[in-house]
Amino acid sequence: MQIKLKYGNTNTFFIRGMRGNLLVDTDYAGTLPAFYKAIKEQEIKISDITYVLATHYHPDHIGLVSELMHHGVKLLVIDAQCPYIHFADTIFCRDKSLAYEPIPTDHATIIGTEESRAFLKRLGIDGEIVRTTSHSADSISLILDDGECFVGDLEPIEYLAAYDQNDALKYDWELIMRYAPKTIYYAHANEKHCN
Repeated sequence: MQIKLKYGNTNTFFIRGMRGNLLVDTDYAGTLPAFYKAIKEQEIKISDITYVLATHYHPDHIGLVSELMHHGVKLLVIDAQCPYIHFADTIFCRDKSLAYEPIPTDHATIIGTEESRAFLKRLGIDGEIVRTTSHSADSISLILDDGECFVGDLEPIEYLAAYDQNDALKYDWELIMRYAPKTIYYAHANEKHCN
């Protein structure tokens, strides 16, 4: 079961598992008070969040990761994302009022996509994580067996015709559609129900 949290410009998703819960993406740095309000409205506590997973490391997806980690939330990283974890540091550091602290990676849980199904199973979540790199080299998508698919900033499938020269986008959607998703959840748009 997923709960959509909207407290800024980026949709954040809380996914309940039988033995642990996963937060997919956060919003920009400085949105923590709005995040607290959003989770309170859904009767979620910080302690309910076991792991946070970023669909990619752009600033509008990871702004709260450091703060959540200080509250005991663990960071789940796909190994191919490691070189990009600090991509947003210089962007956030330009605005001193954000008091942004770079993401500490010493205690991050780093796995490969091929390990993702077994890892998620330990949380009681049935699904897997796949690389969908047409948006950025560190982009991933979370695909659950119940048909829910979380794609971050992946361009919507209906835009494929407009991007007919973009083989990477076509590949990403071909990969996702192999899983026969029922609902696609985007970071900056409303969900799309598949036929």
